Amino acid sequence: MNTLLVLFSLLQNPDSLAVRFAAMTAVTGYEQAMTDSLLSLLPGSMRDRVGNVTLSLGRGAPKRLVSCALDEIGYAVGNITDDGHLTLRRVGGGARLSPLFDQQLEGERVTLFGRRGLVPGVVAVRSTHLTRGRPTGNEAPFTVDNAYVDVGARSRDEVRALGLELLTPVSVAKRPHRYGDRLLAAPNAGRRSACAALAAAALSRPRVRGTVVVAFTVQSLYADSAGLKSVQALQGPFDDIRQLSPVPARFSDTPVETVALADVEALLRDVVQWIGGGR
Repeated sequence: MNTLLVLFSLLQNPDSLAVRFAAMTAVTGYEQAMTDSLLSLLPGSMRDRVGNVTLSLGRGAPKRLVSCALDEIGYAVGNITDDGHLTLRRVGGGARLSPLFDQQLEGERVTLFGRRGLVPGVVAVRSTHLTRGRPTGNEAPFTVDNAYVDVGARSRDEVRALGLELLTPVSVAKRPHRYGDRLLAAPNAGRRSACAALAAAALSRPRVRGTVVVAFTVQSLYADSAGLKSVQALQGPFDDIRQLSPVPARFSDTPVETVALADVEALLRDVVQWIGGGR
């Protein structure tokens, strides 16, 4: 019994959950692996037809909704070459992104989420021996169109034997790093930490005023925020709706986006208070 209590305490800990969530990947439209994990983490939760994970707390009026967005900007396989390399296309983002966003891929490890499991890869860089150094100021910066992923295959058939196909989701390899005074660096750390705070709040068995639907929504980076709208349509109407913003972060939209875990803990306390009818 003591072991179970310790495990439950760790699951509720916002620091531990923030690190755990930051290691997960949920490219827009390909969120199922992360929602599978949430269904295991949150007893009583369910996944709707769109893919959102929801958990209902309490009963009666008022009926309120608190949500966070799971999905992230990522990539998908756009083509497989005859010699076994893969090219990429970005998923999500649009005009708001920095034109240098895709440079985080150059020379980096990536993870491909194939039908047979995870496949590691690396994005190739130009030979410094043949190009005589880094690009000059007159050359165009690296873009996703320059990305060629090497997964150790020598042909298209070997790529497919690994379970990789067109539209297989791809992300920069996730290696969350804690450092300094409770700082966490990871891609999408702000969004992931907000969801971690919400999950910790739901696991803490908070006092609930009326009914509160806790929702982890998908496809938020599409034009209509399809996931959130589907929760409102399927489980509403709601008397109040709160959508959690990402935890404040430095170095946003980079592999080392950094949040303070103290801010995650503060958000957890705020959400628990809101669920109980405060503020």
